[in-house]
Amino acid sequence: MTTQEMLMLFQENRDSIKAEAMAAYQKNQFDFYGIQTPLRRQLSKAFLKDKAAVEEIDWDFIMAMWQENYRECQYLACDYLRQSRVKKRLTVSDLAKLKQLIVTKSWWDSVDSLDEIVGSIVKRYPEAKRQILDWSLADNFWLRRIAIDHQLGFKEETDRHLLAEVIENNLQGSDFDNEFFINKAIGWSLRDYSKTAPDWVALFIEEHRNQMAPLSIREASKYL
Repeated sequence: MTTQEMLMLFQENRDSIKAEAMAAYQKNQFDFYGIQTPLRRQLSKAFLKDKAAVEEIDWDFIMAMWQENYRECQYLACDYLRQSRVKKRLTVSDLAKLKQLIVTKSWWDSVDSLDEIVGSIVKRYPEAKRQILDWSLADNFWLRRIAIDHQLGFKEETDRHLLAEVIENNLQGSDFDNEFFINKAIGWSLRDYSKTAPDWVALFIEEHRNQMAPLSIREASKYL
């Protein structure tokens, strides 16, 4: 199946009622076909499997999907990147391209999908941590959110020193200390790591309580 045939399949499965609801859920920032995740994955399963079998990552396809008007096309690109056969081919050099995706048509849905992809690179290439630290101080708060949350699910493999530094770069007094998506990310990253190292997270909260937003503290303390 070609990319054009894949998009035609999306077109054939449009649902205007669901499209309206999906657009409203994303603050009407994007147009939608109205194809929810289970159906999207069913429709694209064979297409993505074939693309993953090709050794070279198809960045032309990914960038083309990012230019499409319908949000499901960006989701399709993320689904492609999240496939294990594709993720393992990503290297530090791909971070520049991922950065372009993060800062284009940015919203929590695409950014959080790219979290896992960035994290897979950092886990395999420790030198990528320098880029993550740069992102934690970026002018774009979505890059900061990725820097904070990219270790979600790392458990014992979490680099707690990196986690602490990227969070500290975004506490009270930072450029985005009142940004909801930053404070939520701080809470989520600490909450996730508290399942592995509750004492470390509890101490971090205590030491930084006066600099942390109430939202961050509330989220971070959920399992403590």
